[in-house]
Amino acid sequence: MDLFRRAPILAAGLALSVATLASAGQDKALTSPLLAPSEMEAFLLKGRIDDVRDAGGGVTGSRRASITYGAVTHDVHIQTVDIAKPVFQAGQHTELNFKDTYRFNIAGYRLARLVGIDTVPMSVERNVGGKVAAVTWWVDDVQMDEKERLKRKTMGPNPLRTSNQIQTMRIWDELIQNRDRNQGNILWTNDWTMWLIDHTRAFRLGKELLKPNEITRIDRGLFNRLKALTEESIEKAVGDALTKDERDAVLARRDRILKLLEERAARVGEVAVFVE
Repeated sequence: MDLFRRAPILAAGLALSVATLASAGQDKALTSPLLAPSEMEAFLLKGRIDDVRDAGGGVTGSRRASITYGAVTHDVHIQTVDIAKPVFQAGQHTELNFKDTYRFNIAGYRLARLVGIDTVPMSVERNVGGKVAAVTWWVDDVQMDEKERLKRKTMGPNPLRTSNQIQTMRIWDELIQNRDRNQGNILWTNDWTMWLIDHTRAFRLGKELLKPNEITRIDRGLFNRLKALTEESIEKAVGDALTKDERDAVLARRDRILKLLEERAARVGEVAVFVE
């Protein structure tokens, strides 16, 4: 298995279906079910939503809720934000063509899956309380966020794996031009897997890389999957969650990421750049 790819705790591996749980007569709702992707999608789309409350943090009024479907109950993150402004001013920062939208959580999950990044939680589009929303699986077993990791000055029991995951995050955030990556939306589970959440301010139209100097190496498999991306494969994966301009910008940034890594490999050697 690639160092950069790990089957997610909840969305891969042996499937334990909701139907199987129900037929087994288990009365107690499970909080950490193992669901195949298709089962998790059905759960998020069809389950009964209860106990809606403030999610805490953020400025867009996102909510946390519980979903029950069959014998399974689990929490989700609900975001309905859908803002578009030609000019956005925040303090001294000005951004053109600003968007903050639930659609990008859905696009983020689908694109991450397409390129084999398994640590962006599943997000689906669903009507919640009369509003279209992104309903996203709540990440389980979180030990800390990135702010706390840096405070503790720890790289965990396997510093190389942690470093590789950080490098994957940097590549991912350049690919989708995520302008809102912060220490609170980087989560570390107890097995030291990094989960990347909240992509509502990603998928900008800029085609240049924001921090190219921070990209130094990549898993060979991820490199090949990025190389294989096409307009058609992205459109098929994300549907109408991205516009054509947004999809084109992803491909333009992909080209720059690949070129940067290839040029670095020519200078310092492939062994230093490509993780096998």
